[in-house]
Amino acid sequence: MQHEKHGTAVEWLVPLGFIFCAGWLIWHMPAFILDWGGHADQLAALYGRIDVTPNVPIVIGTHIDIIDLFALICMPIFVVLGVLTVRRAPMEFESWGPLDRLSVFIGRVTMMLITLLTMVMLYEVALRYVFEAPTLWANELSLWLAGFVFLTAGLYAMQQRSHIRIFLLYDMAPRWLQRLFDCISTLLIVVFAAALIYGGYGEAFQKFGRWETFGTAFDPPIPATLKVSVLFIVAMVAIQALINLISDWNAEPVIHTAADDIDEDELERLRAAVGADEPDTLDVTHQSYQTKANK
Repeated sequence: MQHEKHGTAVEWLVPLGFIFCAGWLIWHMPAFILDWGGHADQLAALYGRIDVTPNVPIVIGTHIDIIDLFALICMPIFVVLGVLTVRRAPMEFESWGPLDRLSVFIGRVTMMLITLLTMVMLYEVALRYVFEAPTLWANELSLWLAGFVFLTAGLYAMQQRSHIRIFLLYDMAPRWLQRLFDCISTLLIVVFAAALIYGGYGEAFQKFGRWETFGTAFDPPIPATLKVSVLFIVAMVAIQALINLISDWNAEPVIHTAADDIDEDELERLRAAVGADEPDTLDVTHQSYQTKANK
């Protein structure tokens, strides 16, 4: 099967642009809440402390400046560009509808978040143990980024059908019974998502409305952002589960083996590295190389 070219610079620059715009909007979200959701003295005081560009001209209301507006406009543009430019890697699942592309783009954003998280941790380690000048923000920022990674990675895993599953009974069942299993599991996911959203939206939007922060020196708005993100991502996971059910309904039965997760491109590189040109010289089941007999 011929795969589209992937791994181009655009595929990584677009997620980075989205992260930058989303990060700017999140940090300056009190400006939008103050102008569009009502005024609160405590929130106004908070925004006065965290405003990165206090001298930039205001263009909307009394708090939203031109950079805030630019980030607000660019974020959905980066989402559209990401969905249009994302390419499926050879090892990724072949389902490729519009919402699948959105989930894969969010997966790319997750990968860039992991890179940024690693850079923040390395920076903190260097400052703390080499220069003996630890930061006040690295630990909370790491927790914040890790929370988003945990959530968005779950959506990507759902689209890729890569959550932990036990296939012993599933593979033994006839196709009609496998479809019944799929319907039951999807129904449970949807019911769980609906219950979580119904029970949690009140508290989540209260924390968002007052822009609840973490209560530390850096004081990031972890409760205000992650509470709402949990509901949003869980809803998307439920939608993706329904899409998976529809996409896989007429799929041929698959017998799962230990070799399912093997990347053929990686195998080719390994064969080239050891000079094993024939496929039979590589034992993929036991993950070991077989020496040629009568060498």
